[in-house]
Amino acid sequence: MTKSVTPGAISMLLANPSPGSSSEIPEIVVQVVDLKPIGSSTTRFTFMASDGKMKIKAMLPTHFASEIHSGNLQNLGLIRTLDYTCNSIPNQPDKALIVTKCEVVCPALETEIKSEVKEETGIVLKPKQEMVAKSAAQIVSEQRGNAAPAARMAMTRRVHPLVSLNPYQGNWTIKVRVTNKGNLRTYKNAKGEGHVFNVELTDEDGTQIQATMFNEAANKFYPTFELGKVYYISKGSLKVANKQFRTVANDYEMTLNENSIVEEADGEGAFIPETKFNFVKIDQLGTYVNGRELVDIIGVVQNVSSTLSIRRKSNNDTIPKRDMTIADDSNKTVVVSLWNELATDIGQQLLDTVDSAPVVAIKSLRVGDFQGVSLSSVSKSKVLINPDLPEAKKLRTWFDSEGKGISMASVGSGFSASSKNGAKSMYSDRVSLSYITNDQTLGQDKPVFFSIKGYISFIKSDQTMSYRACKTCNKKVTEAIGSGYWCEACQKNDDECSLRYIMVVKVSDHSGEAWLSVFNEQAEKIIGCTADELNRIKSEEGDDKYQLKLKEATWVPHLFRVSVAQTEYMNEKRQRITVRAHAPLDCSAESRYLLEEIAKMSLS
Repeated sequence: MTKSVTPGAISMLLANPSPGSSSEIPEIVVQVVDLKPIGSSTTRFTFMASDGKMKIKAMLPTHFASEIHSGNLQNLGLIRTLDYTCNSIPNQPDKALIVTKCEVVCPALETEIKSEVKEETGIVLKPKQEMVAKSAAQIVSEQRGNAAPAARMAMTRRVHPLVSLNPYQGNWTIKVRVTNKGNLRTYKNAKGEGHVFNVELTDEDGTQIQATMFNEAANKFYPTFELGKVYYISKGSLKVANKQFRTVANDYEMTLNENSIVEEADGEGAFIPETKFNFVKIDQLGTYVNGRELVDIIGVVQNVSSTLSIRRKSNNDTIPKRDMTIADDSNKTVVVSLWNELATDIGQQLLDTVDSAPVVAIKSLRVGDFQGVSLSSVSKSKVLINPDLPEAKKLRTWFDSEGKGISMASVGSGFSASSKNGAKSMYSDRVSLSYITNDQTLGQDKPVFFSIKGYISFIKSDQTMSYRACKTCNKKVTEAIGSGYWCEACQKNDDECSLRYIMVVKVSDHSGEAWLSVFNEQAEKIIGCTADELNRIKSEEGDDKYQLKLKEATWVPHLFRVSVAQTEYMNEKRQRITVRAHAPLDCSAESRYLLEEIAKMSLS
């Protein structure tokens, strides 16, 4: 018999838009018309489901994308719908068909079926195995008989895949595994104090969603959710995800309140999902600075600080923090700040074993701009010490054979003019100083980054050029009672300290001038000596030699990578421009850059 669609298929779907169980779903064959991806997605596809007479907008399940990529399903093909939901489209009278389970009947027909389909042309359905005839009521009764409460819940209420959920859907039940559980946190805002925590949920198709709970719901469900266990969840709500805070690839996020239902699924073995990494080399971290994307890193531990107590500005609470420096085979190092339990537990293990240079793999780190580039843990971060990973074995071999004998620089000072990383090189985002100074709105929400070429035209000789720093952690120290220097961060007294630059310089270009803040690593390159050496020149060789040293650093061309942010001083907002990376001018590279810019102007 000719392969065709089920007569009146669309009417049948619309008549039963949300089947309560699989027994209520007839096997319906429709034609796939106008098949195309949703935006730039490679896993989500939309089409028009047609029965020859009527059409309805439809979406395929994400796990079905492999059938499309392999060619098993093409435009004008036939599919048999085995599970579905018809959802209303906001502000429109039409409905959309969300296909959650289907199978391919025919990859593609030669033409679209447009004529009225007669009853006898229906598709021959799959042959069924012979069995003793039973009514639907008998089958359901037998299935429910000895089932646990959670299992009965699954049988009496249809389980929806996560991909089928949207904010306009009413009743739904999902079956998901907890693949990440955050800490119960306290927050304060204009409405008062409260609690919040979130979990990441994954269904059997691999689709993920983040669920957040506040106050009563947070206190109620925090002890209920356990990492690795499976739950049935209903009576939650969905909204469009805030891209700034979402941690999974889903357009929506879920909120559970105190009336939501969360029930553990019996008979489902709990397991902690294997942590999957997508490692970024340390020398490639520049592209992620102050971005929303979290990164995974692997490296060899070089040093670990003692635990520091940091006071929060928001609520004056103190939280533990520990810094460690790691390196990888890109011959760069970066400082990783561990917070809370990671600082006290994992951090202590690393401190105890630092002499053996352990390899650490860290999942989900935020990339900041402190000291150029820095990493910081978040609530969902995971740290594995000496993991059984190919990357860890490769790194260990590299370090033992050559890495431990190499002098490596911090990635924060590695923004060279000839960097292959166009997003953060000295030749990307090139602007004039007037572009920055004339727009006082730059950096209002978060720091923005630019590259500039200019000359240091003036260095104030009477400014405070440096500060006394701890030789262990580089934090500021004070003179101790009696003798020595006290470091609040390390909680110890040392006989000696070092000086580190913290200064401002005036930079000029063809469009104007601006004051730039410069810190130690960049200042050493600009001045040509350490802060300790400059202080020695001033105290031992006299003010003339000191002034001459500063003058030698002026009117030399430089390339700067700068951040622009808004600060407030005496209730007045000011623009703060900070040097994040520095490089001397390479005339050859600069000429190539100018020729490329001229070529672009010619093309336009």
